[in-house]
Amino acid sequence: MSEEKATKIRVAVVDDHEMFRAGVIATLRDSFDIVGQAADVPGSVAMIAQTKPQVVLLDVHVPGGEGGGGAEILLKSRPYSPNTVFLALSVSDAPQDVGAVIRAGAQGYVTKTITGADLISSIKQVHEGYAVFSPKLAGFVLSAFQGAGAGTGFGVDADTGGPVHDEELDRLSAREQEVMRLIARGYTYKEVAAELFISIKTVETHVSSVLRKLQLSNRTELTRWAADRRIV
Repeated sequence: MSEEKATKIRVAVVDDHEMFRAGVIATLRDSFDIVGQAADVPGSVAMIAQTKPQVVLLDVHVPGGEGGGGAEILLKSRPYSPNTVFLALSVSDAPQDVGAVIRAGAQGYVTKTITGADLISSIKQVHEGYAVFSPKLAGFVLSAFQGAGAGTGFGVDADTGGPVHDEELDRLSAREQEVMRLIARGYTYKEVAAELFISIKTVETHVSSVLRKLQLSNRTELTRWAADRRIV
């Protein structure tokens, strides 16, 4: 049993509502190794520094600290546990909340309407390196990055959060960039087709073109390429 537990992804839960936090932990306990929990900014930073979880479920609105909530926790704990991946789990779907934690470096953002099974799947996906967003938020996040320059060869600078020119990205058409971002986030061809109102065959054509232009072999390399540029 101890060997089985050792193979489980190590997860921590940050939320200031005790009952909700307990419910999430109860949902996740059989699938993951729950290594810590916290309810405020300083407690969360200390907990993450001590336990070094592989994935942190992070609420956006957490009290304490300098008032920065989840984004502040992420930024302050990063030096203590640089390999930890953060997945925002919040009741809020406000653009400013989503933007704040994504700019701080969160790997994904899901809302509290998510089912237990989907939450478990989302944790596994971010742990594997995929970016995960609730369907309602995917369009907003895509638009936000497009606003930073899709179709003009601009991505997001990992240090400043501002747009930077990327000659490789500039090789892709606006539609290819849309497809590339969704594929890099872990969408299936069918899901991309539904999201962009195009056929699966068209998606396949765009993906082939993206891989060829970027000189990549598969979607795993594409995901890594996009993540390195903070454009997923």
